[in-house]
Amino acid sequence: MTLMLTTISSSTLTPTVTSLHLACMDVDAYLKRIDYTGALDVNAETLRNLQVANLRHVPFENLSIHAGEPIVLTDEALFRKIVGNRRGGFCYELNGLFSWLLRRIGFDVSMLSAGVANARGDYGPDFDHMVLMVNLEQPWLVDVGFGESFVEPLLLEPKLDQRQGKQTFRIIRSDSQLVLMRRDGDTEWKPQYRFTLQPHTYADYDEMCRYHQTSAESHFTKARLCSVTTGDGRITLSGMRLITTSSEGRQEQVLASEEEYAAVLKDQFGIDLSQRVATNTSGSQRH
Repeated sequence: MTLMLTTISSSTLTPTVTSLHLACMDVDAYLKRIDYTGALDVNAETLRNLQVANLRHVPFENLSIHAGEPIVLTDEALFRKIVGNRRGGFCYELNGLFSWLLRRIGFDVSMLSAGVANARGDYGPDFDHMVLMVNLEQPWLVDVGFGESFVEPLLLEPKLDQRQGKQTFRIIRSDSQLVLMRRDGDTEWKPQYRFTLQPHTYADYDEMCRYHQTSAESHFTKARLCSVTTGDGRITLSGMRLITTSSEGRQEQVLASEEEYAAVLKDQFGIDLSQRVATNTSGSQRH
């Protein structure tokens, strides 16, 4: 059964692109950041290729939180950080700026609120996670900010099994919400997050973004994390452990010093922490 989403649009909720945006933010610079040289036709193939490129070149990371760098949810601030300073970010940053790119290319994009499932199957609060919906001939679920998850966009169609590599994904209905389920190989299905189709803006995520930056209960404040998708797995820096997973298995190395940590960040993830994120001087800082 295909969801009927023709009445849902983000056009009234998304700020228009101003001359300031055009002066300081450039689609070509973003595409260069993700090493994308393919077609920009507004279709499912382009959407897929852009998501894959973004996941392979922009790390999922929480280093700003541990470096005392404020996370500012505006397109301008995120562009400076992710494109200008060649950094990554967590869900609000990565999906937020990716939605800007898709809109500039011509896609109809909505920011959605999701609650992330824990090991017990309980869910976090609303706005715990940002995920995207893109409307084409059919609606698609898009996510470049959830760490290890689906690499290609998923059709937003309940009960349809969608296999990617060794993982299979399924979207199911649960009361008034939808739940993203995942199965690795022949293991049991596990919930990833639940979400609604109500479009939102950056301001709606402010409270949870502030919580994840400051609360001792947030898993983002507990340890540094940097992770990026590769052609057949992931490279992850968790604390002082460098973890590489691929079709050949899993390897782990414990780093000996902060100097080695900085070198791995630069060599494996392209991140140089000596380049600090410029502060937002426009007065639109929300945290």
